[in-house]
Amino acid sequence: MTTPTPQLPFDLAAAMAHLAAKDEKLAPLIAEMAKFEIDMTAAQSPYEALMESIAYQSISGKAAATIFARIKALGNDGRPPTPQQMLKLRKQTLRKAGLSGAKVLAMKDLAAKTIQGTVPTREDACKMSDEELVERLVSVRGIGAWTVEMFLIFNLGRPDVLPIHDLGVKKGWSVTYGKKYMPKPKELLAFGEQWRPYRTIASWYMWRAFERAGYAITNKILPAKIRGKRKPAAPRKSSARRKHKVATFRKPKT
Repeated sequence: MTTPTPQLPFDLAAAMAHLAAKDEKLAPLIAEMAKFEIDMTAAQSPYEALMESIAYQSISGKAAATIFARIKALGNDGRPPTPQQMLKLRKQTLRKAGLSGAKVLAMKDLAAKTIQGTVPTREDACKMSDEELVERLVSVRGIGAWTVEMFLIFNLGRPDVLPIHDLGVKKGWSVTYGKKYMPKPKELLAFGEQWRPYRTIASWYMWRAFERAGYAITNKILPAKIRGKRKPAAPRKSSARRKHKVATFRKPKT
């Protein structure tokens, strides 16, 4: 019996026509560039997709592919270790495959939460809302909202996902709408309301706009504008006698 090829869960032609009619800047991108496309036949379970995402975090694609191939070799029939197998694997074995200590803990937590049912099967995931999936999956150690958004887009083919923290989407927006700065996440979220219910497709074209512009142009795009910045207060006469603590802020990990 032939297994039917998975299809996008929405009408792509209708989505592109809707966006072209709603947004005059987006219309030429849709007409000129490759249409939205993902390989639904290569779709993975949430467990396998998130395991691969963990392996790829913060390192080059080539190095990550090598490490993930070693992880897959620890499973059976060319597939990654099952959640049960992952929990039984020694930390030293996973470290030897190339995973950092943090990634070992993340994969172990992913396996445990899959067995517990927090991480759903693919069949169950297809029945869940975007919001419910984000809430469930970000509970896994090392998994942030951006990683779940990429899963929703490229694994489940969800039509209305807007990755407001994605650098390519933000810079593509700047190129498309003639801005010298990147939007703040809240600004992009508000702007994207006009793209509903096909914000995924609009995001796809923001990525394409970013790629077409090239780094020579996109590297000149400034960070988000800081509006309403207060002027520094005049120093007090006694300030030289006071000790001030300097707070160091780090960009949150996703």
